[in-house]
Amino acid sequence: MRFLARLILLLSIGLSLHVHAADSFVVKDIRVEGLQRVEPGTVFSYLSVQVGDTFTEEKGAEAIKALYSTGFFRDVQIQAQGDVLIVIVDERPTISRMEFTGMKEFQPESIRKSLQVVGVAEARFYDKALIDKAEQELKRAYVGKGMFAAEVVATVTPVERNQVAVYFNVDEGPVAKIEEINFIGNAAFSEGTLRSEMQLKTGGWLSWYSKDNLYSKQKLMADLEAIRSYYLNRGYLEFTYEATQVSITPDKKAIYLTISINEGKKFTVRDVRLAGELLGKESELKELIVLKSGDTYSSALLTQSTKAIADVLGAYGYAFATINPQPDIRRDLSEVDVTLVIDPGRRVYVRKVEISGNAKTRDMVIRREMRQFESSWFDSEKIDLSKKRLGRLGYFTETDITTEDVPGSPDQVDVNVKVTEKPTGAVTVGAGFSSTEKLILSAGVNQDNAFGTGTSVGLNASLGKINQNLTLSNYDPYFTEEGISRYTDLYYRSSKPLYYVGDPDYQIKSVGTNIKFGVPYTEVDRVFFGSGVEAFQIQTTENTPQPYLNYAMSYGIASPGYPGTLTTYNVPLTVGWARDGRDSALIPSDGSLQQLSAEAGTPVGNMTFYRLFGQYQKYHSFSKGNILSFNGEVGYGQAYGNNPYPITKNYYVGGIGSVRGYSPGSLGPQYYNTIIGAWQPTGGQSKIVTNLEYTVPVPGSGVDKTLRVFGFADGGNAFGQNINLVLRYSYGLGLSWISPLGPLKFSYGIPYKAQPTDNIQRLQFQVGTAF
Repeated sequence: MRFLARLILLLSIGLSLHVHAADSFVVKDIRVEGLQRVEPGTVFSYLSVQVGDTFTEEKGAEAIKALYSTGFFRDVQIQAQGDVLIVIVDERPTISRMEFTGMKEFQPESIRKSLQVVGVAEARFYDKALIDKAEQELKRAYVGKGMFAAEVVATVTPVERNQVAVYFNVDEGPVAKIEEINFIGNAAFSEGTLRSEMQLKTGGWLSWYSKDNLYSKQKLMADLEAIRSYYLNRGYLEFTYEATQVSITPDKKAIYLTISINEGKKFTVRDVRLAGELLGKESELKELIVLKSGDTYSSALLTQSTKAIADVLGAYGYAFATINPQPDIRRDLSEVDVTLVIDPGRRVYVRKVEISGNAKTRDMVIRREMRQFESSWFDSEKIDLSKKRLGRLGYFTETDITTEDVPGSPDQVDVNVKVTEKPTGAVTVGAGFSSTEKLILSAGVNQDNAFGTGTSVGLNASLGKINQNLTLSNYDPYFTEEGISRYTDLYYRSSKPLYYVGDPDYQIKSVGTNIKFGVPYTEVDRVFFGSGVEAFQIQTTENTPQPYLNYAMSYGIASPGYPGTLTTYNVPLTVGWARDGRDSALIPSDGSLQQLSAEAGTPVGNMTFYRLFGQYQKYHSFSKGNILSFNGEVGYGQAYGNNPYPITKNYYVGGIGSVRGYSPGSLGPQYYNTIIGAWQPTGGQSKIVTNLEYTVPVPGSGVDKTLRVFGFADGGNAFGQNINLVLRYSYGLGLSWISPLGPLKFSYGIPYKAQPTDNIQRLQFQVGTAF
């Protein structure tokens, strides 16, 4: 074929060259004819002869060959008129546009990008061979999606100015689904066990959502690697694949997978040794090895050990340390010795930290989160911590930190921080629905990274059946260079007691302002302190709930049948401590959160009280996205001085976020509402809440964290002045979804040993937090 192609090219050159060797001449001028889009300079750059050169037949053939090789021309001829050399070309047409019809599985833009790789794109020269190649590329894309019956036909239509339009007509056909997955050679583990390690399935009740029964070569490769890891983590060091067969039925609707394996022997670790350059830290490094003598060989434990050693060496400045595991297999004893050969490389320090990608965010906002400093030893732990801190800001969709050698300085590196910013401002006008407040209208203007300084400002308003709020807030995470944060807000709030029935104009109104400072003293610990001014107003009517009337009467403002207006003032002091070691604030799967806080009303106002609050959360992650979580909360309030404990500071328990299965805020002390003839909650001065949750991904969705189901068990209650520790309990199931509108949680709770006066609400939902 190569010979024929060369022969055809030589014949074409011979036919196109109309100058004989005997007619060699000195070129006085060169003229190019037939150009439409190609610049004359492009043609001249490929000619092997210039003005003033002696033209020969060899130079002419060389010029024609060079111009053909550009792919710009269908025909090239060289002629001579006297001492003028004439180059006559016939340009290939260019592709003016590409259209796709019948294509639903892919977005046109993604296909355009993939076809650029094979040389087919708008404004490029048309080549029939490349169009055929593009057809095959598009078919391969459908095969990768399991759509083996897809047909692609390209139609080329000439248009004006020597251009063509290319239409790819697609018939996607039916999607081939996996009917069977079979294993040959497995003895240690059942087919069901091995299938459970795969993403590809034979179909289930959620396959319409997860599409796990649609064949994909990429998924199959990932599944084969997952099965290999499963064996290697259980001692089968010599596990291999013998064959993998993918069969499709004649109608291209069903696929059968057959995977043939050789398990080999199961090996036990006899000894694990360290070798190489240990830097005098052998005892420290040995403690990092989690694969011990007598254990079943595990590739995962070996990787964990090597990573831990590399991290420690990185913390000492050895940025390029390598740990090479060398197994010594003893097949007759089914044992293996593992030697970890350590090469720490050179110790380096950081010359400078370069930041890129931040068009809006100021450099200093990023640098103050960095824990790897310039002119200090490289520390991999500080690099990782810096990346986490940047990720927690919420300003960037991606954060990448890399190192780069400094030319001529083997003991120096530069640290490159590349960020991809995302919009941090929002103007919101919306409506929502709550199982407690029914219709909620909201509007707000918020900017989390105002002017690129890292400070947050917001103006928000909401209007619901029970609560109405207007809040102006500002948060500065670096109020001082040492990292002390400051939060301030100014608010107006109006609310009704939960489940209040009576005068529709009855409200509890408050207006106030707060300022709070947070002082970090470790990477995860922070202490808080602050103060504020609050004013509460309760206007009693003949329908005022009795607990609120009693509270007003304690100030001498009202009496039964005689309305009055109670205005109280609070100048609180707040202190607190928090330790947040969770891996995520939105979807935590590991770590813990601990916090303590205290609020006290001072004698400067006429509300003298104190409230104490403590919370502990713990998360533990299992394989395949399973998470066990615990939450515990304790609150206690008491009055001091001559005034009673303010009823507006009561704790409320019940509903999502506390004890599910009971109406929100319904547990604890109650009073009898004579208007409706029912018991109604008032909240309590103290509370206890405990939650236990086990979360798993939705079956068939892999390890997707955005959609999860969970089982739960809750307990808790609110108490008056006398704490009797009689709790309410519930259990049930729920669904958690990180939706485009925010995190949503739905639960169905079943109260356990509920009392006749309890207000039951089994189905509940909220936008919100982990618990």
